[in-house]
Amino acid sequence: MALINKKQLEKLKQKAGDLLNRSIDQHVTLAVTGLSRSGKTAFITSMVNQLLNEGSNSQLSFFNVVHQGRYIAAKRVPQKHLHIPRFEYDGAMNALCQSPAKWPEPTNGISELRIAIRYQPKESLLKYATEAATLYIDITDYPGEWLLDLPMLSQTYEEWSQQMAALLKQSPRAEKAQSFIEKLKTFDPFAPVDENVLAQLSQEYTQLLLHYRHNLGLSVIQPGRFILPGELEDAPILQFFPFVDFDNIDGNDYQNANDDCYIGMLRARYIEYKERVIRRFYKEHFVNFDRQIVLADCLTPLNNGSESFDDLQNAMAMIMKSFQYGQSSLLSRLFSPKIDRLLFAATKADHVTPEQHHNLVSLLNKLVYQTKQVLNFDTIKMKTLALASVKATKVGKSHYQGKDIPVIQGRQLSNDKKITLFPGTVPAAIPNAEYWQQQAFNYITFAPAESANIDECLSHLRMDQVLQFLLGDKLK
Repeated sequence: MALINKKQLEKLKQKAGDLLNRSIDQHVTLAVTGLSRSGKTAFITSMVNQLLNEGSNSQLSFFNVVHQGRYIAAKRVPQKHLHIPRFEYDGAMNALCQSPAKWPEPTNGISELRIAIRYQPKESLLKYATEAATLYIDITDYPGEWLLDLPMLSQTYEEWSQQMAALLKQSPRAEKAQSFIEKLKTFDPFAPVDENVLAQLSQEYTQLLLHYRHNLGLSVIQPGRFILPGELEDAPILQFFPFVDFDNIDGNDYQNANDDCYIGMLRARYIEYKERVIRRFYKEHFVNFDRQIVLADCLTPLNNGSESFDDLQNAMAMIMKSFQYGQSSLLSRLFSPKIDRLLFAATKADHVTPEQHHNLVSLLNKLVYQTKQVLNFDTIKMKTLALASVKATKVGKSHYQGKDIPVIQGRQLSNDKKITLFPGTVPAAIPNAEYWQQQAFNYITFAPAESANIDECLSHLRMDQVLQFLLGDKLK
């Protein structure tokens, strides 16, 4: 028998490596979400930027595959799902590399991007078959508001309406909602449907939600698709609203109402929204995610006051239900989710001084774990941290009243002027009444730091720790 020559041996080795790549887990589906203005677009842009440009001014010392010298390269490759919009990485990088730099435009729906990482295996079985392996990462970007809709699956239209009516009648929503509520009190729910009236009232309700989110900084927004409709914009399935006067209608009349009257049509559209929008998202996307990062902006609600922060607490509790995998949970009954690593990140950590980062993480822990006693995380490895996907400030010291105090310096987003300040102390626990009375927090939104070169790594805080937690075990 002729000896196998070197070329044939290399071919056999390559075939063995390809077979092992297919048989061993070399693929991760990473989901990135967060409520509006939490920094999702900046996060994904920075993450991809760090991977593509590792070695060019990179700062990934806590990412083991880099620290150990086993990272080879990464590149973007065509995404798997061609019917889903592509994440606009190039547009985001162009914004950050302008002079002066600008934050990229936020995304308003679901998008995807695929990255292939080439590395040298060290501990896995791949090291016996190949000198270089490839890990494919599918990054899915979706709005955190969509997670807030999950509780609607277990609510009837009547139950949901009563819950929303209670919210609308409470401060700080009540003042803006008064006109809408008064209009509904004169509304005959059993009158024949006029779709133009339904569309108009739905638009008024949507405008309320947009005001609550963008003007008041509130977090509990339902239905979430109303403010981020994506491809469903102007579709009748998004043209419903909570009926706020159930106490004054007969229960039997409501149960027997047909779809040709207002209350019947509202109920039918609510049911359709649950089935075709909420359930479909969980079935088509959520159940396929391997890893999840939830971004949370804790600083803006702290700055806006107690009502805004209380609303963030409620929103986080609702989001946590999406990761409740116990046998009695709604998710386990309806779907089969497989997320095994969950990272909660407090964003914009560079908007406070470094010694406050520990408090920021502690505060996020309190927000995440306040409902832990009713959740089951047995199958999920969790972590919390504070990060800045793209740094916007510099750290320094300032002499004030005979003392050196920590400060940050950057360009104000509102007027592009440079400012140096100490933003204040971040509470390490859920703030009490005394904290709100002091009003000691002075949060300023900053523009990105000086423009970067498009082929260099963006300056960040703790993106290497993010990469290690979410991907490190797949790159051994």
